[in-house]
Amino acid sequence: MIPAVMPSYARVDVAFERGEGPYLYATDGRRFLDFGAGIAVSAAGHAHPYLIEALVNQAGKLWHTSNLYRISEQERLADRLVEATFADSVFFCNSGGEAVETSVKMARKYHHDAGRPERYRVIAFDGAFHGRTLAMISAGANAVHKKGFGPMVDGFDHVSFGKLQEVYDAVTDETAAIMVEPIQGEGGIRPADPEFLRGLREACDEFGILLIYDEVQTGIGRTGEMFFSGLYGIQADVVTLAKGIGSGFPLAAVLAVQTVLRDAGLEPVVGGSALLASLSADLDEVHDWDVLVDADPDTVARSLAALGRPVRRAPEPAPEPYASDALFVVDAGDHEIDVIVRFRIRIRTGTGVLEVPARPGGTWRGLTMARPEDWARAYRAMGRERSAALLESAASDAATKG
Repeated sequence: MIPAVMPSYARVDVAFERGEGPYLYATDGRRFLDFGAGIAVSAAGHAHPYLIEALVNQAGKLWHTSNLYRISEQERLADRLVEATFADSVFFCNSGGEAVETSVKMARKYHHDAGRPERYRVIAFDGAFHGRTLAMISAGANAVHKKGFGPMVDGFDHVSFGKLQEVYDAVTDETAAIMVEPIQGEGGIRPADPEFLRGLREACDEFGILLIYDEVQTGIGRTGEMFFSGLYGIQADVVTLAKGIGSGFPLAAVLAVQTVLRDAGLEPVVGGSALLASLSADLDEVHDWDVLVDADPDTVARSLAALGRPVRRAPEPAPEPYASDALFVVDAGDHEIDVIVRFRIRIRTGTGVLEVPARPGGTWRGLTMARPEDWARAYRAMGRERSAALLESAASDAATKG
C-alpha cells in the first residue's frame, strides 16, 4: 500500500528529534554534522536562541490576519530588505518556486502596462533550476523534472550558461526578461563570471528588458554576503529570495525596483504573515545585513577532511572579489557515486555528515553554519552584547548536555 505520506522523496531511513547549531540528533542517538541544512534552508543553523525568542514572542501575540490589512512585522522586514539592497519594494509569498514564478509575472505585466504585450518570453539557461511548479520546471533545464508533466509552459528560451553571444542571439521582439541564477545550484555550483553578469545587464539595458536574479539558493548569507546580487555591484531589476529567509518556515520574497512593481496585480493571502515576517525580520540579529558572520571555510574544510571528505573551495580559482565562504564543492570520488545518486548518508565513526548532491557524478553541495560560540565572539566584536549573551548561553547548555 502507498504510505500516508505521499512518496515524492526517496527518503533516507533516519528521523531527527532535535538540532543544535550545525548538528542534528537522530531518534536513535546518532549525531550528524548538517551540511544539507534542510536543502539550503536552515541558514542560521538549528534552534538558534534568538530566533526561538522571536518566534515564541510573536506566537503569543498574532499569527495571521491576511494581506487585506497592514502587517507591522511585514513592513519591518520589508524596510530591512529595502535598506540592505537595491530594491524599492518587496512582495512576500510562500516558496522559492512561487517567488520566481512571480518574477516572471512581473516581467510580463511590466511590458503589458508599457504597451508591449507581445513581450512575454524569458531567456533562461542550461543547468538552471527555478522551482517545481509547472511554469518553473519549464523554465528549468532538467529533463527528469519535466518527465510526465508535458506539454511544458510556453515562454522560455534556453541558452548556454556563461555564453553571452548566445544570449544576444536569443533576444527577439517577444523577449521580456533574462532570468539567471548568479550561482547555479542544481547545475553543480557553477558561478557566473562577473563579466557575464555585467554583459547580461548591458543586454537588458540595450533591448529594454528586465534582468532577474534567482537568489533562492544564494541569498541570505550563502556566498559570504547576505545577498549575492550586491557582491559585484551589477544590479538586477528583480531578485527572488526564499529558503534561508524563513529558516525553515514558508516565507519567500521578490525584491524589485519601483518601475517593475507598479500595480503588479499580485495578491497573496498568506505571504508575509505576522508570525513569519517577525521571525525573518530578526535575522538581522543572526547575521549582520552587511557582513556575514565569519563562517571560517578553512576550518570547515579541515573538519571535513578529518571526516574523510576531500574538499575544495567553490569556485576554483575564485574570480575577485568573489569569496564563497558558505558554498563548497565536495568531491566524493568514483567509489561513492552510487551514494550521491541515491541521496544516502555517509556514517563516520559515530558522527555522520548530511549533504545534498548538486548533481550526480561526484559533486555535493553544503552550507556552513558556525557554532554558537563562534557567533557569540563575532557579535561581541560588532557590539551586539544581547545576541552574544544568548549564544554563549546556548553553547554552555549544549556543552552541559554533551
